[in-house]
Amino acid sequence: MKATIYHNPMCGTSRKTLEILENEGADIDVVEYLKAPPSRDELQRLYLRAGITPRQGLRDKEPLAVELGLTDPSVSDGVILNAMMEHPILIQRPLVETEKGVRLCRPQDEVRQIL
Repeated sequence: MKATIYHNPMCGTSRKTLEILENEGADIDVVEYLKAPPSRDELQRLYLRAGITPRQGLRDKEPLAVELGLTDPSVSDGVILNAMMEHPILIQRPLVETEKGVRLCRPQDEVRQIL
């Protein structure tokens, strides 16, 4: 099975999710999204396929999210996506895509739903 993981190697949950994919024998494309962030259109597509909003994909505990006012409920998804493009650290991880769907794998066992 082919899988793409939007990964941060510094994140324990992301590392554990990658380990699950490896143990399941997936053919994995690892995208270190802090070095090579997805385009705005790609991120929108992933969120749509996962059934979540950009707000749900926001790392709202990231100090920058608070500093930029992104945790205010009145901020639109478009503004959140634009901020994610400028500051990829705001993208919650790990996102995993397979032919069965996309999941924001928090906790890491969420990945099993799309294997």
